[in-house]
Amino acid sequence: MATKEAPALSEHYRQLFYKHASVEKDNERYMTQDDFLAAIAPGEDFKKIQREQYGLLYKVADKSNKGLVSFQDFVIFENLLSKPDAEYEIAFRLFDVDGTGKITFDQFKDGLSSNMPKDAVAFDFDCDWLKLYIGKKEGHHELSYEEFSQLLKGLQGERLRQEFKHYDTQQSGYIEPEQFQRIILDIAKHKLSDHVIDHLPTLCNLYAGSGNKITFSNVVAFHNVIRNIDMVEAVIKRAIDESPTKKITKADFLNHAAQASRYTVFTPMEADVIFHFAGVDGASGTLGLEDFGKILDPRWTHPEPEPAVPVAVAGASSKKKSSLMFEIMENAYAFVLGSIAGAVGATAVYPIDLVKTRMQNQRSKVVGELLYKNSFDCFKKVIKNEGFAGLYRGLGPQLVGVAPEKAIKLTVNDFVRNKLTNKETGEIKFYHEMIAGGAAGGSQVVFTNPLEIVKIRLQIQGEQAKNSGVPRRSAIWIVKHLGIVGLYKGASACLLRDVPFSAIYFPAYAHLKRDMFHEGPNHKLTISELLMAGAIAGMPAAYFTTPADVIKTRLQVEARSGQTTYTGIADAASKIFKEEGFKAFFKGGPARIFRSSPQFGVTLTVYEILHQAFPLPGSHASTTTTTASSSSSSGPVPDQEKGFGPLRSRNALKMLLDLDYRFGVYKAPQQQQQQQQQQQPASKA
Repeated sequence: MATKEAPALSEHYRQLFYKHASVEKDNERYMTQDDFLAAIAPGEDFKKIQREQYGLLYKVADKSNKGLVSFQDFVIFENLLSKPDAEYEIAFRLFDVDGTGKITFDQFKDGLSSNMPKDAVAFDFDCDWLKLYIGKKEGHHELSYEEFSQLLKGLQGERLRQEFKHYDTQQSGYIEPEQFQRIILDIAKHKLSDHVIDHLPTLCNLYAGSGNKITFSNVVAFHNVIRNIDMVEAVIKRAIDESPTKKITKADFLNHAAQASRYTVFTPMEADVIFHFAGVDGASGTLGLEDFGKILDPRWTHPEPEPAVPVAVAGASSKKKSSLMFEIMENAYAFVLGSIAGAVGATAVYPIDLVKTRMQNQRSKVVGELLYKNSFDCFKKVIKNEGFAGLYRGLGPQLVGVAPEKAIKLTVNDFVRNKLTNKETGEIKFYHEMIAGGAAGGSQVVFTNPLEIVKIRLQIQGEQAKNSGVPRRSAIWIVKHLGIVGLYKGASACLLRDVPFSAIYFPAYAHLKRDMFHEGPNHKLTISELLMAGAIAGMPAAYFTTPADVIKTRLQVEARSGQTTYTGIADAASKIFKEEGFKAFFKGGPARIFRSSPQFGVTLTVYEILHQAFPLPGSHASTTTTTASSSSSSGPVPDQEKGFGPLRSRNALKMLLDLDYRFGVYKAPQQQQQQQQQQQPASKA
């Protein structure tokens, strides 16, 4: 059956498979069960649905029962999940153990019994209801897929009837609230919210005179509400939309339900059940949308359909124009937010940057006077000699330049990442992440270099005025004095620093958020986690690019009388090594870490917070591409969640969980005994 369904090999499936397949055998890759679950249920917490239950899907994928899933098996399984009747076909394949396309009475009985918990109410396989589908219990009538699907749809109702009869030993037509709770939990716990689960016994309070008992009518009404919850939701939304107060009564619900279909959909008792559990915490009979949201577990949702694209009158060219305009808006939006974030980050760490610059410019005793013992000594002397304001000398030009610098850096990284990201899977390869980061670092130099020269010369002025009486110069004077060409002195060294810095930083930041802090659709990082991810990512990026920063600083600072001058990168590197040794290349390294690390942590944190607080209209992304994970397991990629996230795999289990919410977790005692008996001869041998 599966061979008829084998689809054309998709690059999407291939990337997902080879990302998780950990076993190599005969030059082929295979998935273990853990690999398989990581691929089909990324981020699943396995709380309400156990890991063993997802293992049922692995049994379906491993059709040859060899304990490993091949790429072809995986493609067939993923194609199966994409079908609208996937939950029925998954169940059919699980019961059709021989792969004949038919299910016998014995297969149905064994499949149901072996996967039900030992404390479940035993199902009566000799009941009249089952005979209507299969015939005599000997099982002469084999069920096709279509017949089996119809049987499954009614099986939950038959289980409900049998369990009610099991607890109603006196045949009084009543059961205790605790027994009702047990029945509903058996067949619907996976669907219900914690709110409803906690209040299930309160159904006995729905009607006065019931004597704290629950009738079979109550049980069936509750079951019908859960089975038709999509219709319930549609009626509620329509009624609330038309209500001036955005709240509705039971009468409003029934009126709109009657208008929504040709036949009466809900009985008065079913309406009572809906309003009871939606408003159990309050006495008011008028409820809003948030009240009805308490009924179902929010994880049971359908993937949102792709928004329809309006067809433009002008044809394809109009679509392209609209797309281009939106892309321009996105980049402008990112540029503005990046400017604000960059200014905040630069201001936060500017004193550290000043200390770093002065330490890097300090020559050894052979070349000049040793002014500072270390970064801390430099910090104290700046405050002593120049006052607190001295720590912020050159901040003005820094803010003027850092806004476009950081903005273009973040915008280019976002833009390139987006272009290099696989549109089907939402994944981006690691070297593509480095290319995006490197491109961002290279693009910023057009702003960085002039900014750095002016800033550095302003930062050095304080110590020059103190020791040699050199007059202080303004930023405008420095710009006029240097000219356009002079402002780009040391640009090659700036590139040598900024390109590798960003190539290291942005991928490290994305992977830290994913791997260390587990960012994903169900886990939004806190401000402290964002700061830590940004700061940690900045440490290696800052330290390993310190030599390039030292060379850049020496090239851009105006040498004092008697100090060595440099003609270029190679000349500076050679002379620094010869006169001051290898350690000189890492001067100011700690200060650079303490400056760059928190600066980028603050900048990117502010950038993401601004994106969340002020989303671009028409954009569906909750976070920027800068922060997007490179893994399909956690990146907030809508298409990925629709196709390959846990939602589709979870939905494929719905029909099995409707049989019992613990279906597949436990094995029947008889099966365990048979396994033990089969293992004993082998162990003796």
